[in-house]
Amino acid sequence: MKIINIGVLAHVDAGKTTLTESLLYNSGAITELGSVDKGTTRTDNTLLERQRGITIQTGITSFQWENTKVNIIDTPGHMDFLAEVYRSLSVLDGAILLISAKDGVQAQTRILFHALRKMGIPTIFFINKIDQNGIDLSTVYQDI
Repeated sequence: MKIINIGVLAHVDAGKTTLTESLLYNSGAITELGSVDKGTTRTDNTLLERQRGITIQTGITSFQWENTKVNIIDTPGHMDFLAEVYRSLSVLDGAILLISAKDGVQAQTRILFHALRKMGIPTIFFINKIDQNGIDLSTVYQDI
């Protein structure tokens, strides 16, 4: 069986863990979406992560797609835990770099993108939270 490691990276509160839950749900690996607010996600495992609603330690989960095991590496978004993100980069076959449409491209987005490029990791940009009021996608596109 082939194994692919995909990292989910972004600034804090961009929706990394929620996207991870959606990937698991849409792959059929889980039958109910977990919630960051309720502390029921698959990758926020410590009490502190659940209380604060943020990822502190890299979380790993997986699903099977045809003959491939896809490992999803859900990384912290807070700048204080950037070293934790860097430790996970060496195992990635690809990355999803989230950008919150509400917040746009942040300094951490640029830092992460440069690290991914430097390591030659194929990256997909994923614009999240486009359903919120007052979003100007053209500005987000220009920032990217």
